[in-house]
Amino acid sequence: MRRFAGFGIVGGFGFLVDAGTLLALSGLLSVDPLAARVVSIACALTVTWLLNRHFNFGASSRPVAVEGARYGGIGAGTSVVNYAVYSLILLAAPWVSPILALAVASGLAMLVSFAGYTRFVFDR
Repeated sequence: MRRFAGFGIVGGFGFLVDAGTLLALSGLLSVDPLAARVVSIACALTVTWLLNRHFNFGASSRPVAVEGARYGGIGAGTSVVNYAVYSLILLAAPWVSPILALAVASGLAMLVSFAGYTRFVFDR
């Protein structure tokens, strides 16, 4: 339970990076919210890997490059889920705020990613 709580805290920071990048790109630079989300996901994924590695799970026994590739692989898979839910919400209900869509999509993806990261990246 402690590990999941720490994962949730790191996910909160990742959400802030994701939302901040999304708002900066779509709001300030007028980038399409669907395109901006691709960049914001990549930024959040990088931040959460570093934070999870340092504060939550600790380094795995694998070389950093292998661990990063595994984290990125799981992250890419869960990002597909995240992006699909985000996109479906915005396409089905265009009046919904991109940040609300981001919050719903991120919450669902968090459950999937925790299982993947604990099992395939930071397993002991």
